[in-house]
Amino acid sequence: MIENVFAAITLAETHGDVIRNIVSLRVSEDLFDDLSDDRGAWNSAIELELMTKPAHFKSATPVIDRPFEEAAWNDAIGYPFKHWMRSRYSDGSFGVWYGADSIDTTIHETAHHWREGLLADAGFIGPGIKIERKIYNVRCDAALVDLRPAVAGFPSLVDLRDYTITQQIGARLHREGHPGLVTRSSRCGGDIYAVLNPKVLRDPRQVCNLTYTTTDHGIEVERQPGTVLMVLP
Repeated sequence: MIENVFAAITLAETHGDVIRNIVSLRVSEDLFDDLSDDRGAWNSAIELELMTKPAHFKSATPVIDRPFEEAAWNDAIGYPFKHWMRSRYSDGSFGVWYGADSIDTTIHETAHHWREGLLADAGFIGPGIKIERKIYNVRCDAALVDLRPAVAGFPSLVDLRDYTITQQIGARLHREGHPGLVTRSSRCGGDIYAVLNPKVLRDPRQVCNLTYTTTDHGIEVERQPGTVLMVLP
């Protein structure tokens, strides 16, 4: 089966932004305001923080005026490579970073996994449950295995629940050192990127915040508080 799938695929040269959708608060707290009431002491702490940060965390923007820079790197890029979990393309023995071609695609994917995974497993079913999320643009430069031409002939690649074949594909790509793949979303018509090597990802930039709220009829998604962007059944 896997051999037949690989016979139908090509490589996709990818050089551009991929959308990452993560759990995150809308309002970031200042790093140092609980240390002192003196803003001068905050500035001294900021200078020390910048002097001691690893190079890939450093920014010209003062810490006090930006979201946590560690979150931008660790959450938008590094987190799944340090915290492995089972997913469509991993059995949990290695990390996979997932992104998408658009904000809408990430909403369809993450809302499904939030409701049918986390909430259902915890027994939290009903209206009024909220989660806040953050959208990033992340630059990807890689030749990715392109599964999109194979989807029509192998519908198991986008099966809604059975990940048997896709996990086998992910394991082979990981074992052979491929940077990742691009495929169709099983939740909508968009594209999904599954990256296996963090070295092909860089430059995370925040785009916006989202809030998901469960209702009696599905999930409401807000970009601006009080304004519904999308409703998922």
